[in-house]
Amino acid sequence: MEDQEITRRVKEAVEKHAKTAKMLRDDLYAHPEISGQEFESSRKIVSLLEKAGYAAEFPFCEIPTAFRAVLETGRGPQAAVMVEYDALPGVGHGCGHNLHGSLSILAALALMELRDLFTGTICIIGTPNEEVEGAKILMAAKGVFDGFDLAMMMHSCGGGVSQANMAALSLRGYTVEFSGRTAHTVASPWQGRSALAAARKFIDLIDARRECFTPDVHVNAIITDGGAAVNVIPDHAAVRIEFRTASMGSLTEADDMITKCARGAAMALDCGMEMRQSFNDFADMIRIAALEKEVETLFKSLGVPVEDVSAPMGSTDVGNVSYCCPAIQPVISITRDNFFLHTREFAGATIKNEAFDAMKAGARVLTLLALKVMRDGEFRKKVRDEFKALLAAQVKSF
Repeated sequence: MEDQEITRRVKEAVEKHAKTAKMLRDDLYAHPEISGQEFESSRKIVSLLEKAGYAAEFPFCEIPTAFRAVLETGRGPQAAVMVEYDALPGVGHGCGHNLHGSLSILAALALMELRDLFTGTICIIGTPNEEVEGAKILMAAKGVFDGFDLAMMMHSCGGGVSQANMAALSLRGYTVEFSGRTAHTVASPWQGRSALAAARKFIDLIDARRECFTPDVHVNAIITDGGAAVNVIPDHAAVRIEFRTASMGSLTEADDMITKCARGAAMALDCGMEMRQSFNDFADMIRIAALEKEVETLFKSLGVPVEDVSAPMGSTDVGNVSYCCPAIQPVISITRDNFFLHTREFAGATIKNEAFDAMKAGARVLTLLALKVMRDGEFRKKVRDEFKALLAAQVKSF
């Protein structure tokens, strides 16, 4: 079948199911559920997929609000479409999950419509709790994405210009607790061992090293416990620290530096010290040029303004997926207004007509990309070879 005919059929399939996806988008917006509590949201999505013909496993991966829905047309390549649907406390869908989650479902419904065009497996994977713990991290660790030829989703943004992928930083967090000995601050301070002084010195030591940081290293810390009474030398203090780097390899190097600073502060102040990881690591994004080039081409073919991928401004649990299989997370603008994510203004933009048009365009891009990977063995090998080379380079840096 000619590419032009495939493009026509994809457009028709997306248009056929666009109203259903719009209703889902609006329903998620009207009934936002925060991370880990997406019970009704996940149920509604699974119901749509089952009605379309997908075989669903729900709950999935021992996560009550996660799911996996499968379309099998025979033995062949495998592609995954990831779906987000959690909201933010007090803001609702300020990150746009109601929009780009529904975009993923629209692509899923289109792929079911086009199942005669490929032989292989399509998995629609519901990935809740993105705003807090990142379900994709747990899923990646459990091997959910191993063996896929492609895993993809699309994120929404504002500003009128889209990007072929999202760059991301690796992220690790610790709670660092210092233990000392109480004493009266005037009567017998020499008997005390100030845990607060150790916590402060820990942060001071990190600040002393900042001038030697590589440009990709970002370290932020706060003291969460510094004592309860001014006239008592604190015997306990706690610091919450997070640090981001350009790769998992450099994350390990930063970890070594931070651990030394914590140990040094504790030793200098005669205090005990315990470090406890606050959450599972977020990995950086392994970016595959072949996928990005294809997405950029698809965006332009639909008249979507596109610019180069910007420098990373945060972290995403899609990064962990990208260490398991070729993965991509294009960013599509849903409003010309320069609204920032995690705001009520952006949440409101997700239900406008402009956002609906963007949702349809994004679903066409994901559907076409999935079909490209499923149907084109040469392209699939090119993507896989690039992924293996990039992954090997990253692993060596650990």
